[in-house]
Amino acid sequence: VQLQASGGGLVQPGGSLRLSCAASGYIFSFDAMGWYRQAPGEQRELVAAITSGGNINYADSVKGRFTISRDSAKNTMYLQMNSLQPEDTAVYYCNVEGAVHSGTWYREIWGQGTLVTVSS
Repeated sequence: VQLQASGGGLVQPGGSLRLSCAASGYIFSFDAMGWYRQAPGEQRELVAAITSGGNINYADSVKGRFTISRDSAKNTMYLQMNSLQPEDTAVYYCNVEGAVHSGTWYREIWGQGTLVTVSS
C-alpha cells in the first residue's frame, strides 16, 4: 500500500491550503496517522497526528490554525491549514504507523511529500 500526498502549493501569508493523503488500498487498521514537515536545513517534525482511538495532537506552532481529519470511507487523511505563515514553508509528508492492509502489517508508511510555500 502507498500514500499519495497532494494539495501543496504557493500561498500568501494568511492564506489557507488543504492537504490530502490518499492510501492506494484499504487500511483495515492502524495505530496512528499524521502529517510531518521538513523545512530546508531543518529536521522533519511532527505537525499533527490522530490515533486509531481518535486522539489528536498538534505541534504547538500550529495549534488553532491547522486541523487534521480523516475519511475512512475514502482512505484519505487531510490537513486543513489556515492563517499560513512563512515559517510554515516546508515539504509536508503524511505517515501511517502500524497499518494493516490485506493481511500485511506495516510498521510505517510514508507519502512522497508535497511542497507548501508561504510567501508574498
